[in-house]
Amino acid sequence: MLLEACVFSTILLGFWGMLFKQNLLMKTIAMDVMSTGVVAYYVLAGGRKGLFTPIFQPGRAVDYADPVPQAVILTAIVIGLSIQALMLVAVMKLSRDYPTLEVRDMETKNMP
Repeated sequence: MLLEACVFSTILLGFWGMLFKQNLLMKTIAMDVMSTGVVAYYVLAGGRKGLFTPIFQPGRAVDYADPVPQAVILTAIVIGLSIQALMLVAVMKLSRDYPTLEVRDMETKNMP
């Protein structure tokens, strides 16, 4: 129960950072924190007692873990890493055009 509360607080902390931080680099880091919390939640939900790795051994009659959720989580980690890299490239391009990474300063410079 305590571990689940920590994971949910990590997700909420990342969500809070994405909403209320004004620096684009901090928003990118907050998105990564939220993504890490979601992956940790799925790992926590998928880790049950009594499940063994899905390697078949003759004569062993046990409950095997389903490898499909593990593959989905690995895919989510890779996609999250690529999205974070793409966001960091976008932040680098914006920092070349504007001398700041603050969202409000960029918005005021683009007002008509």
